[in-house]
Amino acid sequence: MNVFQQLFFQITQTSFLEWFAVVTAFACIYLATKQHILNWPISIFSVLAYAFLFYEGKLYGEMTLQGYYLFTAIYGWHYWTKRKQEHQKPVVRFNAREIGITILVMLVFSVLLGLFLHHFTDTDVAYIDGTLASISFVAQFLMTRKVLQNWLMWVIVDILYIPLFIYKEFMLTAVLYAVLAFIAWRGYIDWKKSWITNQ
Repeated sequence: MNVFQQLFFQITQTSFLEWFAVVTAFACIYLATKQHILNWPISIFSVLAYAFLFYEGKLYGEMTLQGYYLFTAIYGWHYWTKRKQEHQKPVVRFNAREIGITILVMLVFSVLLGLFLHHFTDTDVAYIDGTLASISFVAQFLMTRKVLQNWLMWVIVDILYIPLFIYKEFMLTAVLYAVLAFIAWRGYIDWKKSWITNQ
């Protein structure tokens, strides 16, 4: 059985829950690139579905991340609604100092979460899970604040997630993340245009 046959077989064996999680995740990310506020309520359905999936797959960092996503979905929904009502131009861009601080925060989170998962859970991918969850954690917060560079972080982390999900046999999710990396790049381009227009 070649790679494509194996991929097709595994996708046909994908549970309804993973299909639901993938479709809603795709919808909310696409809507986020368009700065559409419906991305937040739709993301609530996706994160709940993925929380169950990642628990089953022993990806505890990702499971915990879904709880954070749930919080940020509610926060982002409120924040974007408020900014829209105030007629503000919300897309902002970090300077070099802010980028440096962001990278430092991600490194610290990655080490701490990786150590925690290694010592207190039965996962076999503690540091990988911890690192990717930490990058996602920061990127999600930057998205709620409409920081332009959040999309570059998503491009990187989406690509890095692909081999992890293949290893955990979440094949449909691996395919989704390949698509999401492209969508995130388009999101960066669209948001950058919006930022330039409003300077």
